Amino acid sequence: MRVRQMAWLAALVGALTVSLSADTLVMRDGRRVQGELIAVRDGVVEFEGQRGFFGHERMRVERDDVARIELDDSRSSDHGREHGESSGGRPSGMRERDVNIGAVERWTDTGISVRAGQTIYVSATGRVRWGPGRQDGPGGEHNSPRNDARPIPSRPAAALIGRVGDGANYFFIGDDTDAIRVRESGRLYLGINDDYLQDNSGAFHVTVYY
Repeated sequence: MRVRQMAWLAALVGALTVSLSADTLVMRDGRRVQGELIAVRDGVVEFEGQRGFFGHERMRVERDDVARIELDDSRSSDHGREHGESSGGRPSGMRERDVNIGAVERWTDTGISVRAGQTIYVSATGRVRWGPGRQDGPGGEHNSPRNDARPIPSRPAAALIGRVGDGANYFFIGDDTDAIRVRESGRLYLGINDDYLQDNSGAFHVTVYY
């Protein structure tokens, strides 16, 4: 009898430990499901949700139905790569959107609404022509001189830049894939750091993780 009680107690403690240390799937309809993130692939989130102390349920939900995934910090360092964390430290489970940023457009609407304090990640490829004999990638012109006519005068010409909403609080992106914490709430726009767009061509191919 005592052996059974001890086994039951050990199982209960284990279950409680899991319940106190778990990932959380936050759905757009407000539901919160605790458990373990398995994978995010092909637009589908695979999640093993907890049901009571001992039950588990494997879930497959569309990524667009998920508001966010809160990863358990105690497991993130050990399991981040297993669950799809990028080499640059980007958390797995983030929504993503692909956008082409044409060099002739002042600003391109990404279709993404962000909130102040939110962290996003941007990955960009491609090249744009922004003048006779001038062609650069998302990082912009090397050793670019200052030009007060550009949206961000002191940063490289033709580099990828962003803004939130209709204001002029622009921020530099370039080819950096590190986290960007936005300062304002609103629609996210992307563009290139150039003052004269009429002679431009090409586009950056951008993925925004949010």
